[in-house]
Amino acid sequence: MLADFSAETLARMQFAFTVSFHIIFPAFSIGLASYLAVLNGLWLKTRDETYLTLFQYWKKIFAVAFGMGVVSGIVMSYQFGTNWSVFSDRAGPVVGPLMAYEVLSAFFLEAGFLGIMLFGRARVGERLHMFATVMVALGTLMSATWILSVNSWMQTPAGYSVNADGQFVPEDWWAIVFNPSFPYRLVHMVLAAYLTTALVVGAVGALHLLRNRADPEARRMFSMAMWMAALVTPLQIFAGDAHGLNTLEHQPAKVMAMEGHYDSHPDGAPLILFGIPNAAEKRIDYAVEIPKLSSLILKHDLNAPLDGLDTISDDDEPPVAIVFWSFRIMIALGFAMLGLGVWSLWARWRGRLYDSPLLHRAALAMGPAGFVAVLAGWVTTEVGRQPFTVYGLLRTSDSLAPVDAPAVATSLIAFIVVYFFVFGAGTYYIARMMNKRPGALTIGLADGPIRTAGITPALQTHGPSKESRHGT
Repeated sequence: MLADFSAETLARMQFAFTVSFHIIFPAFSIGLASYLAVLNGLWLKTRDETYLTLFQYWKKIFAVAFGMGVVSGIVMSYQFGTNWSVFSDRAGPVVGPLMAYEVLSAFFLEAGFLGIMLFGRARVGERLHMFATVMVALGTLMSATWILSVNSWMQTPAGYSVNADGQFVPEDWWAIVFNPSFPYRLVHMVLAAYLTTALVVGAVGALHLLRNRADPEARRMFSMAMWMAALVTPLQIFAGDAHGLNTLEHQPAKVMAMEGHYDSHPDGAPLILFGIPNAAEKRIDYAVEIPKLSSLILKHDLNAPLDGLDTISDDDEPPVAIVFWSFRIMIALGFAMLGLGVWSLWARWRGRLYDSPLLHRAALAMGPAGFVAVLAGWVTTEVGRQPFTVYGLLRTSDSLAPVDAPAVATSLIAFIVVYFFVFGAGTYYIARMMNKRPGALTIGLADGPIRTAGITPALQTHGPSKESRHGT
């Protein structure tokens, strides 16, 4: 079946496959690193051993997720040279330094303090250990900042000129880094990472509450996760709306595809809730729509005119069906998160947050929702940018390396086999760790003999550390 595709389509499929695997791990580790910093800070402030137990529990999961994110990211970067060498040559003067800054600042910061966070509490003292934990969290946020700056520049290029060889040459680094879509996309992605982590933590807490409503660690993590879902989801919806308005200004064709507007609407555009995009006939079949609501959302005026894809040439039109449905999946999951957060507030107000099995089952079912929403959002953003790699300036078809379709197909098959084996095993291992309650999970990444008052009894419930068993 792969033999029927062109080299360009196969290269796009390969990059989409590898980045889809990669994006879920940073989305989780960004939020989890901040969660670990909060847990560690609360432990130091309150000396409540529930926080320390949760820190030890989630840091082991973080270590595995972080490792898988690093590995998947390294593999992905090689494709710029193998499949997309023309893009690398044309956009390299702008994209290359930004990618290097991410490694030199964010990744070095994460890697430099990761070992201290995982192993060093008893060796460096609690203050330096807390500093290291905060630095790891800051490093994950800085990494997201640089990567989103690169991608945002490809969406809304600024601060460049084009030389005689067709290369994009930097003229204003401030304009490049802080390009028009960058602030909106950074806020949207970071909030998505926090919500993704909150839903996973909430699902794990709900799982253990279903088994034992009195479990103190399960109660604490579920409560914290539901606060995050209730407070951050409305912020995310607001940030998403602002991001959409920015996209309408700079990438109108993408919004047209998201909304399913094949035709222009001079006196108010409807909001199409559902339907089947018909690319051949340039219409949405079986559309379920609310009159003029799209104009109200996008222009804050019921009668505001909105252009449709009939104003865009066919060669510049993104694949409508993919963008249309991925956008709706993201929106639907966003409102499901909002519903879960409101439900948790209602249960909390009634004093039934920990003894509401239906709420716990809902939270458990919503555990993967953040990952799905992140993937749907990424598909909307990247497929909606087509047919360009650098929006409006460099076409995807002109970015491809001179590679043969069979070679790309072979490497794609190899990626699929290896990724499902390696990352499937890693995900299965993480799921097994989550299945064990925090108080029962052996600390595989022990800090060593902790002498701070109040900590030793908590560690003794887990048995001796690896260091103590070997007499170190």
